[in-house]
Amino acid sequence: MYAVIETGGKQYKVEEGARLRVEKLDLPEGEKVIFDRVLLLSDQGKVLTGAELAEARVEATVLGHGKGKKIIVFKYKPKKGYRRKRGHRQLFTELRIDKIHGGSPGSRLKGEKEPVKKEGGEATGA
Repeated sequence: MYAVIETGGKQYKVEEGARLRVEKLDLPEGEKVIFDRVLLLSDQGKVLTGAELAEARVEATVLGHGKGKKIIVFKYKPKKGYRRKRGHRQLFTELRIDKIHGGSPGSRLKGEKEPVKKEGGEATGA
């Protein structure tokens, strides 16, 4: 099972148990975070998108914060003596994906129970 979530203006493909580095989130280590902006959900060939994902969410735990590798930003104009060299290290938050919850009530994915239906006084379910 995997999902595509959006956070920090970027999209990430996530699976349960995966570790992920996203744009810095202002949360302490050990805090739980829920991503309700799920763009796609897939399980055993069944793909859910759009309105089917009304109630889908992804739960994650903050493992820590840090800075990425340094990148060099170099500006140069030939024959003018113009050179500027700057470095940048992007801040990130490392997450562990704990659970992926399915979409709308009508759609069931792995690990979710079928809703109980009552017909004529009898209850049936999975």
